[in-house]
Amino acid sequence: MSIEIVNMVEFAHQEKRRKNIFNTPRFHAWMHYYKPGQADEMHCHNADQTFYVIEGECTMSFPDGGTAVLKPGMAALITGGSFYRLENSGAGPMIMMGNRSGPAEKIQIIDYVTRKDIRQQAQA
Repeated sequence: MSIEIVNMVEFAHQEKRRKNIFNTPRFHAWMHYYKPGQADEMHCHNADQTFYVIEGECTMSFPDGGTAVLKPGMAALITGGSFYRLENSGAGPMIMMGNRSGPAEKIQIIDYVTRKDIRQQAQA
């Protein structure tokens, strides 16, 4: 399909997990859904990316101890190789949309602690 319209809030509340929503050889996008208190580990990727907060509150943490709080309508623009950690710091679900150039299968996750490349598994 060349054009698809997605209600991200409705979709996120239905799926309640990270879900790829678009994946082509040139670009991919996904939806993040974090429950209150849910967080990931400090990591980076081998590609530039953006996150856009749709609902809830996201605290991004950085290796130097700094943080940034993102609320609905705010975006994070991340250069590949920049380490960060995402946490739902709000009282309700956190919904974000993210995207990167290239297909999801070519993206690597690099763990901050071990600095080991881990091939990202596409989540259906």
